[in-house]
Amino acid sequence: MIDPKEFFHQGTLTICSTLDEDKMLDDCFRFLKNYIPLNGLMIGVYHTDSGSVEVISYTSEINLSFKAQELKLSKSDIEYVESTIGSVLLLQKLEDNPVGIRMKKAFNLPELSSVVLRLKVEDQRIGAIIAFAEGNKKFTWDHGKILSILHDPFAIAISNILRFKELSRLKDLLKDENIYLHEELRKIQGNIVIGQNSGLKEVMEMVSQVAPLESKVLILGETGVGKELIASSIHYNSKRRNKPFIRVNCGAIPESLIDSELFGHEKGSFTGALTAKKGKFERADNGTIFLDEIGELPLHVQTRLLRVLQTGEYERVGGTQTLKADVRIIAATNRNLEDLVHKGLFREDLWYRLNVFPIFIPPLRQRKNDIPVLTDYFIKKKLKELNLRLNPSVSEKGFSRLVHYSWPGNVRELENAVERELIKAQAKKSEILNFNEYENNKNSPEKSKDLNNESSDELYLSIEEVLKSHIEKVLEATKGKIQGENGAAKILDIHPSTLRHKMTKLKIEFGRKSK
Repeated sequence: MIDPKEFFHQGTLTICSTLDEDKMLDDCFRFLKNYIPLNGLMIGVYHTDSGSVEVISYTSEINLSFKAQELKLSKSDIEYVESTIGSVLLLQKLEDNPVGIRMKKAFNLPELSSVVLRLKVEDQRIGAIIAFAEGNKKFTWDHGKILSILHDPFAIAISNILRFKELSRLKDLLKDENIYLHEELRKIQGNIVIGQNSGLKEVMEMVSQVAPLESKVLILGETGVGKELIASSIHYNSKRRNKPFIRVNCGAIPESLIDSELFGHEKGSFTGALTAKKGKFERADNGTIFLDEIGELPLHVQTRLLRVLQTGEYERVGGTQTLKADVRIIAATNRNLEDLVHKGLFREDLWYRLNVFPIFIPPLRQRKNDIPVLTDYFIKKKLKELNLRLNPSVSEKGFSRLVHYSWPGNVRELENAVERELIKAQAKKSEILNFNEYENNKNSPEKSKDLNNESSDELYLSIEEVLKSHIEKVLEATKGKIQGENGAAKILDIHPSTLRHKMTKLKIEFGRKSK
């Protein structure tokens, strides 16, 4: 005989000690096994809105080939679940119950007998605790009475667990909404692309061509040229503009975590995975994901990404449920993916999948006309950010120094240079910006010899030198025209962005040549 009060007290402490349903069920299994001859426990939750039963957790010492999932109920099943039948059901075999029949078939369960404790909170059915044992006729009504003592603590605990799960879901949703609202604010403030009417004119023309479509885009260019800005321009001019724009720096995530960051993970899938987590693809659903530094992805992650591109499907780490990814992919890199393919560091089939519409962003040194307007823009931006009470102007020599510097860090380096100069001006109480650190172009990294001056003996030219010479001759014939009819790309039978990429690599200057 058991002491009902002591049993209730100990049982309540066991049930209410955690909000983790898996841990709670394991603890309850060990506790109840002292009183009931069970082989396992299961939590089934009833969803009134969808008319379905979901197994949210189970623990068993029987080797079950069980895959938890949501079971859609028929109209008669729903009527049975919502009926006023007592709180405890004794099933000598699963076939004694219409829902049990459906669960056995859907979940591939063996021959089991069970005690079902139907749970209610404030007259509303929330689900059931199911104690089961292998074989038939393993339980008696005495076992049912013992389990029924714990109805209230089980009902309250599972109600709290469900509310906690809903709170976690809403927290994730709030995080996504916060990202969305920040993007909306960014749109209101303006998605500024400095140079869109000059040095980046051809780039912005390509953006306008591809943005309304669903095509994948590969953005190429050196570090700091503004690849993320171009990616956001594509997103905000697309049909997905009101959905998430999720950024991922593939080179900044540790290799051990990148699978989880991109695709999410299930609780317990690895050490430290205390809860399930959505990945970037899941958060970008119906929107755009921007994969910056795509060339840094490990090969095993490239394989998973290729599957997403081919089928639109993936699984969380440690999960078995197949998820769908309705996501537009924009990738970017400052590396030569073709070279990485030849070296075996990047999958060739993935490169072909990504390289649908390449856009090359020329470095700042190849669009000198943008430097003055970029400088003015950054001065206004930094004055506001730093809360400086200055009315600065750039001297003529200052502009000359900026224009003649080669800017290896591109637009990002120019922005830092402006901020640094403003800080110095504030300290000196001067409003004239001279950028003296760039006097005589001392910091320019362009000290390597131009290929044209390396050798005058054409018998010993390298392949790159021959290629450069040929491209320059074609450009001379087209008067610098790259794109369109009678352009160099058309003559060379190469995509304009690919040609620009090769020109950058070979240090061939952009722009139309004067006659």
